[in-house]
Amino acid sequence: MRRVAIVSAILVVAVAAGLFLWAGAQFSAPGPRARHGTQTIVLIRPGIGGAGIAQALKMAGVIRNAPLFQWEVRLKGEAAQLKAGEYAVPSGASMARVAAILIAGKSVEHKLTIPEGFTSQMAYNAVRADKVLIGRAGPVSPEGSLLPDTYLFIRGTTRAQLLARMHKAQLRFLAKVWPKRAAGLPLKTPAEAVILASIVEKETALPQERSHIAAVFENRLRLGMKLQSDPTIIYGITKGYPLGHPILQSELTAATPYNTYIIDGLPPTPICNPGRASILAVLHPLKTKDLYFVADGSGGHVFAATIAQQDKNVARWRQIEKAQTHR
Repeated sequence: MRRVAIVSAILVVAVAAGLFLWAGAQFSAPGPRARHGTQTIVLIRPGIGGAGIAQALKMAGVIRNAPLFQWEVRLKGEAAQLKAGEYAVPSGASMARVAAILIAGKSVEHKLTIPEGFTSQMAYNAVRADKVLIGRAGPVSPEGSLLPDTYLFIRGTTRAQLLARMHKAQLRFLAKVWPKRAAGLPLKTPAEAVILASIVEKETALPQERSHIAAVFENRLRLGMKLQSDPTIIYGITKGYPLGHPILQSELTAATPYNTYIIDGLPPTPICNPGRASILAVLHPLKTKDLYFVADGSGGHVFAATIAQQDKNVARWRQIEKAQTHR
């Protein structure tokens, strides 16, 4: 009897050892191929526990044996380290690699781009329309308080959180660049710099022109001249959306808080959210005596220091406009 018991115990140990080795081999063996492409996106929701995680992975098709996965991560002391999130699991990844991905917690990153020149309402609309972000967006951010950029975020990020990130990004950028501004600028605060940068942003799409246009406006501010910027007229009428027609004489002379043909100095708020380049252009303008600019017919502008030269440039632009109209 004793010999039988010993033999039975040996067999049990052998079987257990075999199962242990088999389970370890299965855990490290290549997993299923992705159903489509080179990876599978798996969403692990918070609070579903080890069994729920294993079942979610099996349902997604990235592991074959949910109980085995759960057993192995528990045996290795890794069960509590598995994190909720959205993961891209490579095709054929072993259960060991899948577990490592969940332990690292590197969720799939989504992105939302807010272009330079978007108004805060436009940015708000883009955030609200995003299908991955969750929750309410809250109130529309003050005009000009967001930093245009491409923002990466993971599933579960709220709309309000992303808008707050955009605002904090602008505050950090201004805190970095404002102290390094050129001497003698006619701007008292970072807020004034953002207002002027928003006008520069809407005046030109050419990077090489930004600091020149900024210099023209700053020269005008020093002399007490009106800025006379067409985009400020448009913002006063449409809040930044296309006007749909050339600016009318009645609109040019209409008294709005944003019509810089009528008001002195800067408008009360920015007219859009300026990008980094426009802010830097305002803080480091070109050294020039120019006070005027007008379109040159090729997408840029021609500049002038005197009204006589500006009149010639405007006359040339009118000829270009006339020629384009009769084509």
